[in-house]
Amino acid sequence: MDRFLLTGATFCLLLSFCHTLLALGAGRYRPGVFNRVALFGGFVLLTLDLWQRGQAQGSCPINSLFDVLVFMSWSILLIYLLVGPAYHLSLLGAFTSPLVFLVLLFAQLGLAGPPAQGRFARDPWVEAHAALSLIAYGAFALAAVAGLMYLVQDRQLKKRQAGTLFYNLPPVTELGVANARLLWLGFGVLTVGFAAGFMSDLQVNNLKFATSVLIWIGYGLLLALRKTHRLPARRTAYASMVIFGLTLLALPTIQYLSTAK
Repeated sequence: MDRFLLTGATFCLLLSFCHTLLALGAGRYRPGVFNRVALFGGFVLLTLDLWQRGQAQGSCPINSLFDVLVFMSWSILLIYLLVGPAYHLSLLGAFTSPLVFLVLLFAQLGLAGPPAQGRFARDPWVEAHAALSLIAYGAFALAAVAGLMYLVQDRQLKKRQAGTLFYNLPPVTELGVANARLLWLGFGVLTVGFAAGFMSDLQVNNLKFATSVLIWIGYGLLLALRKTHRLPARRTAYASMVIFGLTLLALPTIQYLSTAK
Protein backbone atom coordinates (compact mmCIF):
# COMPACT_ATOMS: atom_id res chain seq x y z
CA MET A 1 0.00 0.00 0.00
CA ASP A 2 1.18 3.47 -0.86
CA ARG A 3 2.71 5.15 2.17
CA PHE A 4 2.81 8.65 0.68
CA LEU A 5 0.42 10.04 3.31
CA LEU A 6 2.31 8.42 6.18
CA THR A 7 5.63 9.70 4.85
CA GLY A 8 4.15 13.19 4.53
CA ALA A 9 2.91 13.06 8.14
CA THR A 10 6.33 11.94 9.32
CA PHE A 11 7.92 14.84 7.42
CA CYS A 12 5.53 17.33 9.06
CA LEU A 13 6.58 16.06 12.49
CA LEU A 14 10.25 16.26 11.49
CA LEU A 15 9.78 19.89 10.39
CA SER A 16 8.21 20.75 13.74
CA PHE A 17 10.99 18.98 15.65
CA CYS A 18 13.79 20.65 13.66
CA HIS A 19 12.19 24.09 13.89
CA THR A 20 11.98 23.77 17.66
CA LEU A 21 15.59 22.61 17.99
CA LEU A 22 16.90 25.46 15.83
CA ALA A 23 14.84 28.07 17.68
CA LEU A 24 15.85 26.80 21.11
CA GLY A 25 19.48 26.61 20.06
CA ALA A 26 19.32 30.23 18.95
CA GLY A 27 17.70 31.21 22.24
CA ARG A 28 14.70 32.80 20.55
CA TYR A 29 11.98 30.16 20.72
CA ARG A 30 8.46 31.55 20.81
CA PRO A 31 5.39 29.34 20.44
CA GLY A 32 3.93 30.27 17.07
CA VAL A 33 1.84 29.17 14.15
CA PHE A 34 4.58 27.12 12.45
CA ASN A 35 4.53 24.26 14.96
CA ARG A 36 0.75 24.29 15.19
CA VAL A 37 0.38 24.14 11.40
CA ALA A 38 3.01 21.37 11.14
CA LEU A 39 1.33 19.29 13.85
CA PHE A 40 -2.13 19.86 12.39
CA GLY A 41 -0.84 18.95 8.93
CA GLY A 42 0.63 15.74 10.32
CA PHE A 43 -2.69 14.95 12.01
CA VAL A 44 -4.67 15.50 8.80
CA LEU A 45 -2.32 13.29 6.77
CA LEU A 46 -2.45 10.55 9.43
CA THR A 47 -6.26 10.77 9.44
CA LEU A 48 -6.35 10.30 5.66
CA ASP A 49 -3.87 7.42 5.89
CA LEU A 50 -5.94 5.65 8.55
CA TRP A 51 -9.12 6.14 6.51
CA GLN A 52 -7.42 4.79 3.38
CA ARG A 53 -6.11 1.69 5.13
CA GLY A 54 -9.39 1.20 6.97
CA GLN A 55 -11.20 1.08 3.64
CA ALA A 56 -8.69 -1.43 2.29
CA GLN A 57 -8.86 -3.67 5.39
CA GLY A 58 -12.61 -3.38 5.85
CA SER A 59 -12.17 -2.59 9.55
CA CYS A 60 -10.57 -0.16 11.94
CA PRO A 61 -6.88 -0.21 10.85
CA ILE A 62 -5.41 -1.72 14.01
CA ASN A 63 -4.70 -5.22 12.75
CA SER A 64 -0.90 -5.26 13.08
CA LEU A 65 1.78 -3.66 15.21
CA PHE A 66 2.44 -1.30 12.30
CA ASP A 67 -1.21 -0.23 12.41
CA VAL A 68 -1.15 0.15 16.18
CA LEU A 69 1.87 2.46 16.12
CA VAL A 70 0.32 4.68 13.45
CA PHE A 71 -3.04 4.78 15.24
CA MET A 72 -1.37 5.65 18.54
CA SER A 73 0.57 8.46 16.84
CA TRP A 74 -2.73 9.79 15.51
CA SER A 75 -4.22 9.53 19.01
CA ILE A 76 -1.36 11.53 20.55
CA LEU A 77 -1.85 14.33 18.03
CA LEU A 78 -5.63 14.22 18.50
CA ILE A 79 -5.37 14.62 22.27
CA TYR A 80 -2.79 17.40 21.89
CA LEU A 81 -4.96 19.37 19.46
CA LEU A 82 -7.91 19.00 21.85
CA VAL A 83 -6.25 19.77 25.19
CA GLY A 84 -3.14 21.78 24.29
CA PRO A 85 -4.96 25.08 23.76
CA ALA A 86 -7.24 24.44 26.74
CA TYR A 87 -4.27 24.12 29.11
CA HIS A 88 -2.31 26.89 27.33
CA LEU A 89 0.47 24.35 26.75
CA SER A 90 1.74 25.75 23.48
CA LEU A 91 5.20 24.31 24.11
CA LEU A 92 3.68 20.86 24.61
CA GLY A 93 3.71 20.47 20.84
CA ALA A 94 7.47 21.05 20.80
CA PHE A 95 7.92 18.17 23.23
CA THR A 96 5.29 16.01 21.49
CA SER A 97 6.63 16.25 17.93
CA PRO A 98 9.86 14.27 18.57
CA LEU A 99 7.92 11.49 20.31
CA VAL A 100 5.42 11.10 17.47
CA PHE A 101 8.16 11.48 14.86
CA LEU A 102 10.19 8.65 16.38
CA VAL A 103 7.16 6.36 16.60
CA LEU A 104 6.25 7.03 12.97
CA LEU A 105 9.85 6.65 11.86
CA PHE A 106 10.01 3.28 13.59
CA ALA A 107 6.89 2.20 11.70
CA GLN A 108 8.15 3.64 8.41
CA LEU A 109 11.43 1.76 8.61
CA GLY A 110 9.46 -1.47 8.67
CA LEU A 111 10.80 -2.58 12.05
CA ALA A 112 7.23 -3.20 13.17
CA GLY A 113 6.43 -5.34 10.13
CA PRO A 114 4.32 -4.54 7.06
CA PRO A 115 0.77 -3.22 7.40
CA ALA A 116 -1.99 -5.81 7.42
CA GLN A 117 -3.78 -6.48 4.14
CA GLY A 118 -7.18 -7.88 3.26
CA ARG A 119 -10.55 -7.64 4.96
CA PHE A 120 -11.03 -8.47 8.63
CA ALA A 121 -14.38 -9.47 10.09
CA ARG A 122 -14.30 -7.86 13.51
CA ASP A 123 -16.73 -7.54 16.38
CA PRO A 124 -17.58 -3.81 16.69
CA TRP A 125 -17.16 -4.07 20.47
CA VAL A 126 -13.66 -5.44 19.96
CA GLU A 127 -12.83 -2.61 17.56
CA ALA A 128 -14.20 -0.05 20.02
CA HIS A 129 -12.13 -1.62 22.81
CA ALA A 130 -8.92 -1.52 20.76
CA ALA A 131 -9.47 2.00 19.40
CA LEU A 132 -10.39 3.48 22.78
CA SER A 133 -7.41 1.79 24.42
CA LEU A 134 -5.05 3.36 21.88
CA ILE A 135 -6.67 6.78 22.31
CA ALA A 136 -6.13 6.36 26.05
CA TYR A 137 -2.47 5.58 25.38
CA GLY A 138 -2.34 8.84 23.44
CA ALA A 139 -3.51 10.70 26.55
CA PHE A 140 -0.97 8.80 28.67
CA ALA A 141 1.76 9.75 26.20
CA LEU A 142 0.89 13.43 26.58
CA ALA A 143 0.77 13.00 30.35
CA ALA A 144 4.32 11.66 30.15
CA VAL A 145 5.34 14.63 27.99
CA ALA A 146 3.75 17.04 30.48
CA GLY A 147 5.58 15.18 33.23
CA LEU A 148 8.87 15.66 31.40
CA MET A 149 8.13 19.38 31.04
CA TYR A 150 7.37 19.53 34.76
CA LEU A 151 10.69 17.90 35.65
CA VAL A 152 12.62 20.22 33.32
CA GLN A 153 10.99 23.30 34.84
CA ASP A 154 11.43 21.97 38.37
CA ARG A 155 15.12 21.32 37.74
CA GLN A 156 15.67 24.83 36.41
CA LEU A 157 13.93 26.32 39.42
CA LYS A 158 15.99 24.30 41.88
CA LYS A 159 19.24 25.19 40.14
CA ARG A 160 18.07 28.79 39.63
CA GLN A 161 18.88 28.57 35.94
CA ALA A 162 16.63 30.82 33.88
CA GLY A 163 17.21 29.54 30.34
CA THR A 164 15.08 29.87 27.22
CA LEU A 165 12.81 27.02 28.28
CA PHE A 166 12.24 28.63 31.68
CA TYR A 167 10.50 31.64 30.17
CA ASN A 168 8.41 29.56 27.74
CA LEU A 169 7.34 26.66 29.93
CA PRO A 170 4.19 27.12 32.03
CA PRO A 171 4.63 27.30 35.84
CA VAL A 172 5.27 23.96 37.52
CA THR A 173 1.89 24.11 39.23
CA GLU A 174 0.09 24.29 35.88
CA LEU A 175 2.22 21.48 34.47
CA GLY A 176 1.43 19.34 37.51
CA VAL A 177 -2.30 19.95 37.00
CA ALA A 178 -2.06 19.19 33.27
CA ASN A 179 -0.14 15.98 33.99
CA ALA A 180 -2.81 14.81 36.45
CA ARG A 181 -5.75 15.75 34.20
CA LEU A 182 -4.25 13.96 31.21
CA LEU A 183 -3.78 10.88 33.40
CA TRP A 184 -7.43 11.07 34.44
CA LEU A 185 -8.50 11.49 30.81
CA GLY A 186 -6.48 8.47 29.71
CA PHE A 187 -7.67 6.35 32.63
CA GLY A 188 -11.31 7.23 31.93
CA VAL A 189 -11.06 6.39 28.23
CA LEU A 190 -9.15 3.16 29.02
CA THR A 191 -11.87 2.14 31.49
CA VAL A 192 -14.57 2.70 28.84
CA GLY A 193 -12.44 0.69 26.42
CA PHE A 194 -12.28 -2.17 28.91
CA ALA A 195 -16.05 -2.04 29.30
CA ALA A 196 -16.44 -2.33 25.52
CA GLY A 197 -14.13 -5.34 25.58
CA PHE A 198 -16.30 -7.08 28.17
CA MET A 199 -19.36 -6.52 25.94
CA SER A 200 -17.81 -8.67 23.21
CA ASP A 201 -17.85 -12.46 22.97
CA LEU A 202 -14.18 -12.66 22.04
CA GLN A 203 -12.05 -15.18 23.90
CA VAL A 204 -9.09 -13.25 25.29
CA ASN A 205 -5.62 -14.66 25.85
CA ASN A 206 -4.98 -14.82 29.61
CA LEU A 207 -1.53 -13.25 29.35
CA LYS A 208 -2.85 -10.39 27.21
CA PHE A 209 -5.69 -9.80 29.67
CA ALA A 210 -3.29 -9.82 32.63
CA THR A 211 -0.93 -7.38 30.89
CA SER A 212 -3.77 -4.99 30.06
CA VAL A 213 -5.16 -5.18 33.59
CA LEU A 214 -1.71 -4.43 35.04
CA ILE A 215 -1.51 -1.27 32.91
CA TRP A 216 -4.99 -0.25 34.08
CA ILE A 217 -4.15 -0.96 37.72
CA GLY A 218 -0.84 0.88 37.42
CA TYR A 219 -2.47 4.09 36.24
CA GLY A 220 -5.36 3.68 38.67
CA LEU A 221 -2.99 3.27 41.60
CA LEU A 222 -0.97 6.27 40.47
CA LEU A 223 -4.09 8.43 40.35
CA ALA A 224 -5.33 7.13 43.71
CA LEU A 225 -2.04 8.03 45.36
CA ARG A 226 -2.08 11.44 43.71
CA LYS A 227 -5.70 12.07 44.72
CA THR A 228 -4.99 11.21 48.37
CA HIS A 229 -1.89 13.45 48.37
CA ARG A 230 0.40 10.48 49.07
CA LEU A 231 2.38 11.12 45.91
CA PRO A 232 3.72 14.63 45.20
CA ALA A 233 3.51 16.14 41.73
CA ARG A 234 7.20 15.54 41.03
CA ARG A 235 6.97 11.79 41.70
CA THR A 236 3.70 11.64 39.76
CA ALA A 237 5.53 13.14 36.79
CA TYR A 238 8.28 10.53 37.09
CA ALA A 239 5.79 7.69 37.52
CA SER A 240 3.71 8.76 34.51
CA MET A 241 6.83 8.61 32.33
CA VAL A 242 7.91 5.22 33.69
CA ILE A 243 4.47 3.59 33.33
CA PHE A 244 4.05 4.91 29.80
CA GLY A 245 7.50 3.59 28.89
CA LEU A 246 6.53 0.16 30.22
CA THR A 247 3.25 0.37 28.30
CA LEU A 248 5.16 1.03 25.07
CA LEU A 249 7.36 -1.99 25.76
CA ALA A 250 4.26 -4.12 26.37
CA LEU A 251 2.51 -3.08 23.13
CA PRO A 252 4.26 -5.66 20.88
CA THR A 253 3.30 -8.44 23.29
CA ILE A 254 -0.31 -7.28 23.50
CA GLN A 255 -0.59 -7.02 19.72
CA TYR A 256 1.02 -10.43 19.15
CA LEU A 257 -1.36 -12.08 21.62
CA SER A 258 -4.30 -10.26 20.00
CA THR A 259 -3.55 -11.76 16.58
CA ALA A 260 -2.14 -15.16 17.66
CA LYS A 261 -4.24 -18.10 16.60
